[in-house]
Amino acid sequence: MLAEIKGINEECGVFGIWGHEKAAELTYYGLHSMQHRGQEGAGVVVNTGSELKGHKGLGLVNDVFKRVKFDDLEGSVAVGHVRYATQGGRGIENVQPLLFQSQTGGMALAHNGNLMNAHELRGELEGEGSILQTSSDTEVLAHLIKRSGEVTEDSIARALNRVVGAYAYIILQEDKMFAALDPSGIRPLSIGRLGDAYVIASETCAFDQIGATFEREVLPGELITISDEGMTSTRFAPRDKRRMCAMEYVYLSRPDSDVNYVNVHASRKQMGKELAKESSVDADIVVGVPDSSISAAIGYAEESGLPYEMGIIKNRYVGRTFIQPSQELRELGVKMKLSPVRSIIEGKRVVMIDDSIVRGTTSRRIVQMLREAGAKEIHVRIASPAIQNPCYYGIDMSTKKELIGANYSVDEINGIIGSDTLAYLSEKGLEKAIVKDKTINQGVCMACMTGKYPVKQDGELEIHYTSC
Repeated sequence: MLAEIKGINEECGVFGIWGHEKAAELTYYGLHSMQHRGQEGAGVVVNTGSELKGHKGLGLVNDVFKRVKFDDLEGSVAVGHVRYATQGGRGIENVQPLLFQSQTGGMALAHNGNLMNAHELRGELEGEGSILQTSSDTEVLAHLIKRSGEVTEDSIARALNRVVGAYAYIILQEDKMFAALDPSGIRPLSIGRLGDAYVIASETCAFDQIGATFEREVLPGELITISDEGMTSTRFAPRDKRRMCAMEYVYLSRPDSDVNYVNVHASRKQMGKELAKESSVDADIVVGVPDSSISAAIGYAEESGLPYEMGIIKNRYVGRTFIQPSQELRELGVKMKLSPVRSIIEGKRVVMIDDSIVRGTTSRRIVQMLREAGAKEIHVRIASPAIQNPCYYGIDMSTKKELIGANYSVDEINGIIGSDTLAYLSEKGLEKAIVKDKTINQGVCMACMTGKYPVKQDGELEIHYTSC
């Protein structure tokens, strides 16, 4: 059941560039490097010098742009987006960047995250006569910005102070590009340079892809303005203690990205080391579930002194047509994507490292697969605490009733997935692997594991609209 190979999905990646003659093409490459952040749709909006012009579509970046002539998207400024659609949010109208035209000029928005009060704001806007064309809460911000007529730093700041949640925005108009990060800094957003051009991206791997250099992170509560005069910074909200999403390190981000000045591969490797310190076991080999668990498996092996082996191979040619296959093929879903190496596994006591357990279905099938390959013992070690709560900040996380960690004890989950032993990394161990300097007001959001939400709204936590 490939849809359950990973039950966690990031909602989108954003990219912007100002001051390069090949802006649209570089945006394409930047989006391609962040394809893992969203596979449902992609788009780009360029400033041609006289207007904002966009192209977007459903599917992977290559699919969306394979027939595009970049000569038709000439301009030195562009913003792009890759999208993961939550249930009910699919459709070309929700693919970003969203492009708006008015008598005072055009505006394009690209958003990563989720607005917790979007439903209430939408009702307020509709009550005032606004007609919204999408189910995306990104459109809500556009209407809030345009309440004042002109798109300015002040109008953007006022709009951002009305929304509650986690967000990274890139906003483009004819003469300026803006980037903003929520006051808790839950979502990632970085600034880079490519010669004289400025680049904004959700992940630094996009900078490496196009040959740009990393400059710095966008700070929580900061509004960046980029124009032909250069880059300026203002603060639209007081800066809270940064609470970068822990799942960016555990699973979501590419291992070659640096998130909040911490390399993702290095943090995952340290998670494995901390896991070995906390939950060692007598075994013969360590294997990781590809791909995001490989770094943690290497760290566990180094700390425990056990050999790391490539005992599970990922089939990289399973196309998107298999995401929702026939029921018969669903039963073979894990085997279509993951295969054990029998000669490595057979007769061995195996430590199987994975990054997380969501529903437990996939873990159970992988354990069964290793048993069928002749594993003598299977000790499952998870390089993060148990996921027990939904996410309201831009990750498509299951409801609490679907999360196995919220409804069963560790011993019960061990029995359900069929392993010999099961252990999770502690909250303290995860934080130790991620936070390098607590003296500079750094922290992580582990709400999906702890239930402690750093950003709250009045009333019941609920998501009504998809963010991107």
